[in-house]
Formats: sequence, C-alpha cells, structure tokens
Amino acid sequence: MCQFMHASVVDASVLYLQELSRHNYVTPTSYLELLSSYTSLMNKKKGSLTEGVGRLKTGLDKLQVTTEEVKVLQENLEKMKPLLEIAAKDAEVMIAKIAADQVIAEETKEVVEKEELEAAKKKLVTQAIAEDAQRDLDEAMPALMAAESSLKALNKNDITEVRAMKRPPVGVIYVIEAICIVKGVKPNKVPGTKLGEKVNDYWEPGRNMLADPGAFMSSLLNFDKESITDEMISKLTSYVDNPLFTPQKIALVSKACTSLCMWVHAMYKFYFVNQSVAPKKAALAKAKEELEITERVLAAAKARMQAVLEGLKALNDQLRAKIEFKEEKERSINLCQERMNRAVRLIGGLADEKVRWIETIANIEANTVNVTGDILISSGAVAYLTPFTDKYRRGLLSEWLRVIEEQKVPHSSKCNPVSTLGEPVVIRQWQLDGLPRDYLSTENAVLVSCSKRWPLFIDPQGQANKWVKNMGKDKGISICKLADKDLIRTLESAIRFGKPVLIENVGTELDPALDPVLMKQIFRQGGTWVLKLGDVVVPYNDDFQLFITTKLPNPHYTPEVSIKVLLVNFTLVPSGLQDQLLGLVVMQERPDLEEQRSALVISNAQMKQELKEIQDRILLKLSISEGSPVDDLEFIITLEASKVKSDDIRNKVEAAEITQIDIDNTRAQYIPVANRGQILFFCLSDLSSVDPMYQYSLEWFINIFVSSMADTEKSDDLNKRVQIINDYFTFSLYTNVCRSLFEKHKLLFAFLLCVRILIDEQLIDSHEWHFFLAGGSPLQELPNPAPSWLSVKAWNEVLSLKCLESFEPFVDTFSQHVKHYKKIFESPEPHRESLPDFLETSLSKFQKLFILKCLRPDKVTNAMQDFLTDELGARFVEPQTTDLSAMFKESSPVIPLIFVLSTGTDPAADLYKFADKMKFAKRLFSISLGQGQGPRAEKLIENASEIGSWVFFQNCHLSPSWMPRLERLIETISPDVVHRDFRLWLTSTPSPHFPVAILQNSTKMTVEPPRGVKANMLRAYVNQVADMSDFFHSEHEKVFSFKWLLFSLCLFHGTLLERRKFGPLGFNIPYEFTDGDLKICISQLHMFLLEYKEIPFKVLTYTAGHINYGGRVTDDWDRRCLMNILADYYDPDVVSDKHVFDENKCYYQLSSESTLADYLDYIRKLPLNDDPSLFGLHSNADISCAQAYTYACLSTLLLLQPKQVGGAASSQEEVTASAAMGILEVLPKCFDLDYISAKYPVLYEESLNTVLIQEAIRYNRLLKVIEVSLKDLLKALKGLVVMSEALEKMAGSLFSNIVPALWAGKAYPSLKPLGAWVQDLLARVKFLDRWVEDGIPTLFWISGFYFPQAFLTGTLQNFARKYVLSIDSISFTYQVLEQKPLIRPKDGAVIYGLFLEGCRWNRKTMMLDESNPKELYTDMPEIWMVPEEFHKKPEGVYECPVYKTLTRAGTLSTTGHSTNYVVAMEIPSIKPEPHWIKRGVALICALDY
Repeated sequence: MCQFMHASVVDASVLYLQELSRHNYVTPTSYLELLSSYTSLMNKKKGSLTEGVGRLKTGLDKLQVTTEEVKVLQENLEKMKPLLEIAAKDAEVMIAKIAADQVIAEETKEVVEKEELEAAKKKLVTQAIAEDAQRDLDEAMPALMAAESSLKALNKNDITEVRAMKRPPVGVIYVIEAICIVKGVKPNKVPGTKLGEKVNDYWEPGRNMLADPGAFMSSLLNFDKESITDEMISKLTSYVDNPLFTPQKIALVSKACTSLCMWVHAMYKFYFVNQSVAPKKAALAKAKEELEITERVLAAAKARMQAVLEGLKALNDQLRAKIEFKEEKERSINLCQERMNRAVRLIGGLADEKVRWIETIANIEANTVNVTGDILISSGAVAYLTPFTDKYRRGLLSEWLRVIEEQKVPHSSKCNPVSTLGEPVVIRQWQLDGLPRDYLSTENAVLVSCSKRWPLFIDPQGQANKWVKNMGKDKGISICKLADKDLIRTLESAIRFGKPVLIENVGTELDPALDPVLMKQIFRQGGTWVLKLGDVVVPYNDDFQLFITTKLPNPHYTPEVSIKVLLVNFTLVPSGLQDQLLGLVVMQERPDLEEQRSALVISNAQMKQELKEIQDRILLKLSISEGSPVDDLEFIITLEASKVKSDDIRNKVEAAEITQIDIDNTRAQYIPVANRGQILFFCLSDLSSVDPMYQYSLEWFINIFVSSMADTEKSDDLNKRVQIINDYFTFSLYTNVCRSLFEKHKLLFAFLLCVRILIDEQLIDSHEWHFFLAGGSPLQELPNPAPSWLSVKAWNEVLSLKCLESFEPFVDTFSQHVKHYKKIFESPEPHRESLPDFLETSLSKFQKLFILKCLRPDKVTNAMQDFLTDELGARFVEPQTTDLSAMFKESSPVIPLIFVLSTGTDPAADLYKFADKMKFAKRLFSISLGQGQGPRAEKLIENASEIGSWVFFQNCHLSPSWMPRLERLIETISPDVVHRDFRLWLTSTPSPHFPVAILQNSTKMTVEPPRGVKANMLRAYVNQVADMSDFFHSEHEKVFSFKWLLFSLCLFHGTLLERRKFGPLGFNIPYEFTDGDLKICISQLHMFLLEYKEIPFKVLTYTAGHINYGGRVTDDWDRRCLMNILADYYDPDVVSDKHVFDENKCYYQLSSESTLADYLDYIRKLPLNDDPSLFGLHSNADISCAQAYTYACLSTLLLLQPKQVGGAASSQEEVTASAAMGILEVLPKCFDLDYISAKYPVLYEESLNTVLIQEAIRYNRLLKVIEVSLKDLLKALKGLVVMSEALEKMAGSLFSNIVPALWAGKAYPSLKPLGAWVQDLLARVKFLDRWVEDGIPTLFWISGFYFPQAFLTGTLQNFARKYVLSIDSISFTYQVLEQKPLIRPKDGAVIYGLFLEGCRWNRKTMMLDESNPKELYTDMPEIWMVPEEFHKKPEGVYECPVYKTLTRAGTLSTTGHSTNYVVAMEIPSIKPEPHWIKRGVALICALDY
C-alpha cells in the first residue's frame, strides 16, 4: 500500500508539472517520512484512543458502583432504625437515676466545704507561729553560717599547724580552751603560778582533740547546737567577753584559730537565741497536732465526696455512651440518607454523560479498528500532499481510499486527515488567529502540526504569514529574513529559549547555514540535547518552532531543498477566498449579521472548549478518586455546577446552530458578490504570468472590494443591490488595474474578466474557451471550396472546428454557404456581419468569434471589443486615462509609487512638473540606480523619511542585487514614525528581479510612448518644439524654412515610431527611437539653418539618417528603409506651404505665418488612426498588424490557462503520447550517407554533390534527435525512464502544438506550428530523396534547403569552375520565368517556393504590383538565377531581400551568414525602388502555417 501511495504521487507530480508548471520532487526521504509518520501517529492515536476509552470506562464503572451502593445503603437504613429506638429508651432511664444521685452529691459537698474552711484557718495560725520562731532563729544564722564557712575554708594543715605549736600564743590557748569547754573535754590539772595551786590546762587535751583534723572539723560542723548547757555558757562568758578573744585579734596569731574563734562566738550566740525560741516551738508543735486531726476529718469527708462523684461519673459515662450510640445511629442514618441523595444526584448528573460515554466508547472502539487505514491515509497526506493544490490532493486521497478498500484495510467511511488528526478546538483557535476558514487551509495547518519537518509555506497572498505571526505573538515570535545579518543569532536565542521563529519572503534557495536546524541535527552532550549552529553548540529546547514563508507564486525548489523542509502550498484557493470575501460583504452590508455570526463562532468555540474541559474534569475526578464517588461531596457539587453549565451551553449551542442557519441563509444571498470577487482576484493573480510587474496584493484587492460597496447606492431589493455591487466592483477593479497595465494588455485583461465571469455562469464552455485560444488540428483533409480567397491556413482552421460539437453544422455546410462567408471575408466590418440563419440562432456571441477567427483573424480583437460591450458595457473598451494625481492619491509614506517603463520612455519630466505643482520641487531628490549607488540611496531614504521629502529612484532594473535591500528598507518604514509627506517614487522596466512584495504593496502606473503619429507629434510640439518657441515666433529670415522642416522632421519621427507596430513590414528589428533623437535633430536643424546660407539637406540627411537615428539601426536593409523614408521629409519640396505628405492629404504644410498655437490646433485635428499609406505601406499592412495583435492576445491568454484540456477530451499525457506516436509513424528514415557519397562523389565539376551530402548530414542529425527524443518521451510517459527537464519541456511543446526547443535547436529557422512543421520536414526530406534517387533536379525548392546559402555558393562555384573565373567576380542576375522549364539550364539554377510579402507578382506584366486586398502573401513564380561576371544592377528592378521566415530579423551565425537572411534578388518593377522599400517588400522562404 505504501509503495502504491509513493508511486501514485510520482505520477501526480508529473501531471502537476504538465498542467500547472509546478515542480514537486518525490524522494526516498518522502517514503521514509511516510513510514515514520505512520509509526508515530499510530502510537499517538492509539494512545489517545486507549486513554480516552480507559477514562470513559472508569467513569462508567464508577457509575455502576454508585448504583449498587444505593441498594446497600437502603438495606443498612432499614437495619439501623430499631437499634436507634432502643438506645433512646436506655438513655431516658439513666438520666433519671443520675438526677437522684446528683442531690446526695450536693449535700456531701456542703459538709466537705465547711471542714475545708476550718482546716484552712488552723493551717494559717500554725504557719504564723512557725514563721515567728523562724525569724528569731534567723538572727543567729548569719554568724553560724559565717563560722561554718570559715571552718570549711580550713584544711588539715591549718589544724596540724595549731597542734604543732610548742608554745602557743595566748589567743590560740583561749580558742582551744573555749572549744574544749563547748565539746566537754576535760582539762589537765597542772601546777599554777602559786605553790600548790592547780590550774586547768586545756592545751594538751586540746592538742589531742586536734590529732585527727578531719574528725575534728566534722565534729564542729555537725555539732548539736541544742546540747549546749548553761554551765558551758557560764564558762564561755569570760572568754567571749575577753577583748583578746575576738576573730580580729585571733587572726593576728592563727588563721585556723580565727575560724574556731568565730565558731565559739556563734555557738554562744545561738544558745541565747535558742532560749527565746523554745516556747514558740512548743506552741508550733501543738498547733501542728491540731491541724493534723482536722485534716484527717477533712480527708474522710473528701473520700465520701469522691465516692459519690465517681458513682455520678460512671452514670454520666454510661449516659454519654448511650447518647453517642444514639447519635451515631442518627449520623449513620443521616449519612446513609445523604449518600443516597448524593448517589441519586451523581447518577442523575451523569445520566446524559453515561449515554454519550457509551456511544463514544463504541465509536472509539470502532475507531481503534479503523485507525489502521485512517492513519495510513493521514501519514501519506503528511509525507506527500502538502506541495499540491486542492484538486490534486482530493484526487490522490480518493485514489488511496479506493485501493485501501480493495485491499480490505479497515478504515472510516469518510476518512480524511483533518478528521483523523485535527482537534476541533485547536483548529478553531487557529482560525481565530487568522487561519483562513477554507478546508485546504485547515488541512495545511493540521498536516504542518503533525509533520517532523519545519514548514516552508508557498504563500503569495501572505495569509500563512499573517496566521503564523498571530499564532506566535503570545510566544514571543521572532520575525526575520534570510538577508538579515543577525539571523543566526536570532535562531540561537530562539533554540535556546524555545521561542518560535518566522523567516519570511525567502527565494528559491535557502542558506546552507540553516541546514542543522532544518535537518534537526540534535545530539546529546553532557546529558543535554544540543544543536551545532555554525561554530556554536546551542542547548536545544523542544518548544522551539521554525516557520518559513515565500511570496513567490510558483517557486521551483530543488530536491535538496524539498527534503529539508515541508513544502506547503498555501496559495489562495477560490473556495477559501470566496468565504473570506463573503464575510467582508456581509460585514459591509449587514454588519449586525456578521458581528452576530463572529460572536457565535467565537462563543461556540468557547462553549465547546468549556464542554470538553467539563467532560475532562469529570472523567479526571472519577479516574483519580479513591473509594466511592458518592462520598466525594466536592466532586458532586462540581458535577452539579458542571451539569447546569453544560446544559446551559448545550441549549445555547442548539440556539446558536438555529441562529447560524438563519445567518447562513441570509449570507447566502450575498454569495454572488463574493463569487464575483474570487473570479476577478484569480484573473488578477494570473496576470503575473504575462508580465512580472503585474503583481497585486490581496490586501489591495480587498480595499477596492470594500470601497465598491461603500461607494454604491443602496437598494432594498437584495438582488438589485448584488447586481449594483458586482457591476461597480468589476469596473472599479478594471480601471484600477488598467493604470498599471501596458496598452497591449488592457483589452485581453477585460476579455479575460468577461470570459471567466461567463464560464462561471456556464454561458461559455471551458473546453471551447481553451480551443479558441490554442486552436486545433484538422481531423480530416477535405478540399478547399474557395481557394481563390480562402487561404490554406483559414481552411485548416475551419476543418479543425469539426472536433467541437457545436460547430459540426458549420464545417459540414461550409461549401453550401461559401458566398455568404465570402461576403463576411470581404466586409470592412466582418465582425458585425450576420452568419447564415441556422448559425446565427444556434451559436452564442462567443461561439461566433470562432468563425471570425477562421475567416478574418485580423478583426478578432474588434469582435472582442464588441463582445465586451455587449456583455459588460462600452466602458470596458473605452481608453482609461491615468494621471499622477490619481496615482499620488492612493499612495502613502509606506506605499511606494512605481512607474513601469517601456523602452524609450522617461517619466522624470512629468514627475518634476507634478512636484512643482505640489510645492515639492525643492524637496524632490533623485538618484539613478546602478553600481555603488545603494548606500547613497539608503541615506537618502533615511533622511527623507524624517524630514518629509520625496525620493525618486530611477532605473531600479539596473540594480537587481540591491532590490532585496530596498524591500527591507521599505518594510522597516514605520507608519507611526515616518513623516507624513514622505514619498518614494521608483521607475523600472519589467524585471523578474523586482521584489514582489514592493510591487504588491505599491501603486503602479505604466509609462508608454504615445500611440499614433498624431499623439507623437503633439508630444513633440508640446515638449521639444515649445523650447524653440522664441525662434519659432521671431522675424529671422530662416524661420519659415525652420517651421516647415521642423514639421517635416516631427512627422518623420512619428512615422518611424509607428512603423514598428507593423512588425517586419515596418522594420526587421523594432528599434527604440527616443525623444532624445528628435531633440538633437531639432537642435542641429536650427544650428545648420543659421550656419548655412542655403538649406544643407545633405548635412541634415547625414546627421539624422546615419548618426542620430541611423546610429541605432543595426540591419542594413532597415538602414536602407530609413534613408528612403527620410528622403521624403528632408527634401526641398517640403519647404513650401503647398506641400502634402500623404495620399489622403491629411498631412500638409501650414502657411508660413502659422504660430505654434496654430500648429498645435492643426495637429489636434489630425486623424486618430493612421492610414498605412502615410508610412508608404499597403492597406494590407493593417491586416498583418491586426492579425499579429490577435495572435499575441490569444497566445497571452493561453498562458493564463491551466495546461489541461477540459471536458471529455483526453488527458494531456494521452494527447502528448498520441502526438509523439503520430510523428514517429510518419518520421522518414535517415539518409544513407554512404549511398549518397557513392552516387554523388565530390567532383570538381559539380559542387552541388557536396551541397547534397551536407544537407543530408544536417537532416540526419535532426531526424536522429527527433527519433531518440520521441522514443525517450514515450518511455518516460510509461514510467520506464525518468522524465528529465528536457523531456518535460518537450511534452509541453507537443501538447501545445509547438516545435520543441530540443528540435528547433538542431533544425532550420521556422515559425510553423508543430503539425505544419512536421509536414514541412517531410516535404524537405522528400525533395532531397527525389534528388538522391532521380539526380540533380531541374527546379530547386530553395525553401527545402537546411542551409540555402551553401546551394547558392555551389551554383556560383559550378559556373566559376566551368568558365575558369574568379568566384569573387561572379554574382547572380535574376530572371522571373513565365512557366516552369522542363530541363535544367546549362548555367545557374531555377528555384521555386518563395512567397512575396508586401506586394504581388503580376503574371501579365511580369512586374511587381500592388497586393490584392486582404492578400498578405502571394506565391512567387520560378526564378532563374543566372551567374554573371562583374554584374551591375540594371535599371527598373527592386533589390528584394530573401528571408527564411517572416520574422526577417536574425543573428550572425558562425558561418558569417545571418540566420534568417539568404540573398537579395533583383525583381523587375515599373515603380521606383523606394516605393517597394517603404512597402517593406521581401521574399520569404517559408510562412508560419
């Protein structure tokens, strides 16, 4: 299937190129993208479908669970109600018991409170006693504490030191004694100072007491202070009162004793304090006993109270448990009830969703099966379809669907890429961003979003550009061009930060520096995806997007470019444009309706988006919720709100759909206006094929479209209103476009508009229209019924009409109505003659043009004018005047003004005058563009846009490389910043390098030289002659001669210019004579008249004929013609007021007293249309001119048609193949060169043998090329070989009945169409075949020679060798024969096959004579070319040039001969030679049919 898709696109691409000249390359990359797209899209689609089904099924499962829960809840409710009643009764009994116990508890509580009060009082008394005793004790405590601290500060060494004293000081002794007394240590009795006296010695016992310092210290610190007796105190009193027994005194003798002294004083003091505290302690002890008794009573009361309270608490706990049980049952019942209510609400809220979800699941499951075929089709569309136009896409899709059905691949019935891959909400958002609403644009957007390649939009109308800009606005899109210097930096930044980039207005080549981005050459580096852009490695952000657009309507991208990007054909299609224009029409005519419709579109999109979000939210909640959804109150509240919202939205959507139908019905009444608009726009867009300067933007077109509705009268009758708009708009567009069209294209544009409108109305058959333009070939050969006046070409045209059904009666009965057709043929106005009655009624006005084209093609353009007048109105054929004021009115500071020039014109003078009129003469700055002028021009634009000047750039076509820069400069001019007076004026001849963007967004005007002698003379007198007005009106003696010669010179200038319209009859080459040539001649005329006494005609003739005008002439025969014409105007006879210049006496000299104003008045009265006799031409010259214009018009119109045959005719491929096979069948075999060389060896006596072999070699080369190329083409059409570009061009030529360039490059010059060319080739080969078989012929068909000059040289060489003469001294003399000779003459050769153009051969007088009316070409009798030594031109002959084809002009080839000119023959004539020279008489070897 994939292979078939690939192959079908290859075939479609060939047809695409043939029919529309659009290239599309199908590469292996396309096939790989098909496969990769299929894989990725299939995975994505299946994933989304599976996810969707999963969520929907989860939702349905939750609904099912909820339904079952309702049943369970109802059962639970029935069980819980009895239990609730029992619990309520138990609670009432317990409440009564608790009330009784509460009374007892209150009584006990009162008793306890009284006893508590008594105990508290006693406790306060006891506390007061204790505090009083403590205060007394606190008096002794500081001394005691200080003593103890001092003791603690002592160490063992201090005590040991005291003990070790042998003779302790008195203080130490006192201390030891006092301690011994306190501790009750008995002293030793030692003798006193008196004899027998025994005194107490405490020292030794004291020392012993100090023997264990630690124990000693501990005993002091732990001493029982209560054990001190009165006896101790009395003993101590003497020590305490001793002044030497103070800590300060003792400190002087011993540190340890100081602390001991302090301790003794503290004990002494404590004793007395303790004595005062003792009664208080007794009272305290008694109070404590009483308090203890009271507290025991209180504790008993409290115990009783506690027992009562605990009993009460137990009852309360039981009551609480009962109440909680009761409340729990109530809550359970309420919860159960609430859950049931919520479940009902949930089921009710999702009832509609359930039905829809079931249907959606069924659809998705069906789609899951069909997704295989759907994605295959869509993948093919992504990979292949985007470069094609709508018609080809539909054709390929239908072909793929057919094969998929045959292969039984599952797929949807109406499968298409948009329904398969598109998201309606996303598409609607795209449309709000500016995406056109037609199907093709939507399809483009969907395919771009699914492709892996970055898109390159072929976007001549800029619609994709606008959409991408709007779409990327919120994302911070960067807009740039390939020529921007910072393009790569912009891309780096966008890739790094994930921003979109738009590269706009690219050409046919892309910068190779973009390749890494286009090919997405990303790789991992350090765990990050990166891309190397130039020398910089940039982190790659997946949000990065790249869009590329081109304004080229039909760009040719190479296969290398095609594989890098996704080419997307965004060219506007009729359906899309019609929809856009319809919106504009309704917006103008019924703004209320269009606003309502736009509001509906937006609100529908929003509502559908909201509905989708609601469904997603519901499904998400259902899928993520744990447990029963009935318990999710938030979800149910959300669901109910969503339900209300969705119901409201659905109602609004239904109402909107009804309103939409009403709106659409009303809008449909304006469809004819939109339809007319799209027809005219595509006529307009096709004009770029005629001339590259004919470019018009959609925006410009829409402005005219909208203003047409605003400027026309309103009407209540809608049909009448539609007609008014259509008529006004059609003409308004025509007049606006005509300003920018060359004169020769205005008629064909009007005719194209008319025909396209009639084709749309089905009043013209499109197949007939194509036939009218391209012509056809006769289906059968029938004898010419009127050879005397009906040419071979005309009869073939008549026979070719047989293939059109409508014209069969005309062809079949032609011979019966020959007289009627002859009357038409001879009529001065054949286009207004009636046809035979049966045709007059059966054929339409358009079909009657076919018959006129056969009989009198020169009058087809007149008939086209009449046809236009009948169908569209006379105003479409009236001249459209243009002026600078109208052009300026449409311009603005950002809209340039362009003069499109034809050669030899210069609008500068007119612009300077207009600038002076607008008071801008001093603010108009001009530059003639060319090499190195770019920077100057940029500076000029920059300054002028600031100060509000005009800038005039001339000859833009001479600076094609700077044009893109100019385009960029114009784009960067901001309307908000630029000065309002700034204007940019440009001039250019038609050039394909001129930027399309500037052309589309500018106001254009063509500048052409005036048409007609009258207009040229008026221009000369207004411009050049006006400069000489001072001399013109002076009293100088030469002023009369000056006036007459000046008028003669201006007339000569006008005739030279107008001769060009007659083609080769006028001049072989259409020289571009300019006003400058005339100006210098006028200046020289004035100068030479003043310098010379007599009028210097020779000097004037030489300067004008050989220098000023002749300097442009490159063809000798044209120079001869020019000099002969000039001789009529620089002639002594013209210096007279009686001189007349033409046969009709319209052009004559005025009196010598005439003023410049008189001359201007006279010129304005001259005939508008010039008679050929003024130029020395026969009246038939007008026919030649008109015929050439007709065929030029038709061929130009043919360019604008798609290259396909309409109706039931064969496809182009079949027609081409048929033509190729037909030619191959009749193609003669190559000449046997060996045979010819043997039979006609190279002989000194017969040079024509060499001529024959050379001709055979040349024809063999041509025949070989034809045979090989035709066989290759047939193979290519069958798909056996690749269709090369050369073969493509050849196929197009065969289809269009044109000789392929491949053959023409190897062939002789010829203007014949393909059919006649093949017949001519066969006749040429047959002539040579007869020569080979029968010997050197008696008569030579000079037209049959590939290189006739060789034959002429050979004939002269034979004569020179025969008579032993120098060939340089020999030339031909010519004898026109009355009858064909039967034998070959001894010398020279007799030739035939020539045609006379511009006159005829009179067989009676055997002289040249004037042509018969309407007889453009006549056969020339046989001519005997007789070699003659030292030939001199005789009297009474016309030296007539012989050309190979009617174009006459040729180029110099490598042989030294012109490719077209053959020889000059002396033809007998009664009339003087200048007569025939001015007639343009020539002999032609081959005509164009």
